[in-house]
Amino acid sequence: MTTAALDPATLKLPENASLLTRLHLATRILRVIKGNEGNPVYGQTINLCLDQGVYATLVERLRGSEDGRRLLSERPSLEAGDVDLDALARLPEGTLGHELVRYYRDNEISPFQTTLELKSDLDYIGKRYRETHDVLHLLTGYGTDVVGEMELQAYALGNLGIHTARLILALGTLGQLKTPQTGVTRSEYLRRVRDAYRRGRASRLFLDVWFEHFWEQPVTALRERWLAPAERMN
Repeated sequence: MTTAALDPATLKLPENASLLTRLHLATRILRVIKGNEGNPVYGQTINLCLDQGVYATLVERLRGSEDGRRLLSERPSLEAGDVDLDALARLPEGTLGHELVRYYRDNEISPFQTTLELKSDLDYIGKRYRETHDVLHLLTGYGTDVVGEMELQAYALGNLGIHTARLILALGTLGQLKTPQTGVTRSEYLRRVRDAYRRGRASRLFLDVWFEHFWEQPVTALRERWLAPAERMN
């Protein structure tokens, strides 16, 4: 699997591209995007390949409520530089803000960042989906290991119907079934991603949430408010 950057000239999606063409291009990007998730060309091209329709539906949903219209108008951001991590770290332990900073530090990562110019509400929703990734890790409790990442993709697929999550999950599952991660059997892996998908379907749509308004609230309370239980669902 190559990790070389892709030439932007090769990433232009042909007009009226077939599903096979869109899947092929999205797969090429997914093979090189790790560690460069904020690349505006990669991100926007994947959106065009797979999720424009999904994001359009989400935008229409948001436009149907006062809070949603305000979210689209003000476009709050969880990007690096837009969130005062030092201030959040001073919040009491257990709060969303404090625990998000702990999550970043424990995993030695930084908030999402991109140079994408937001020209439409669809651009914003695509960016918002990516920048809420770490908040969703924290709220769901899914780890940042391979299996935990696949659980989060399954949750996002169940919750929003994101096709990029579907593709990532398919590729990750093929790899897991071929070479299982240490300590996780194939049957356990399949059960965990199935349960994460069902949990996502049973939970509130997370892109409706203005997380920045809840920094001082306990994670446990927000998890109970927004998410279905993590226990196995039959």
